[in-house]
Amino acid sequence: MLAQLQVASEGLPIPGLDASGDELFRLGLLYSTGQGGAPLDYVSAHMLFNLAAMRGSVEAKIYRKELAGEMASDQVAEAQRQAREWLAHG
Repeated sequence: MLAQLQVASEGLPIPGLDASGDELFRLGLLYSTGQGGAPLDYVSAHMLFNLAAMRGSVEAKIYRKELAGEMASDQVAEAQRQAREWLAHG
């Protein structure tokens, strides 16, 4: 999953803490569709949409809600945990 990737050996690199809401949203789109070199990973996509929403992306709020409907509750909880972890490493 994204938060566990430290190098771009599989998928894309983790965005820095200075990433904008738009950048996080675009990366979330890649993970939610498995495009642009990102693996299809709903947990990482939800995490990124969550972070993007926190940074003001209205689109990310919409996509996060839609994606959560496709995920099991433990997957959503993991995505939220990873978002908190990402924020804590700042």
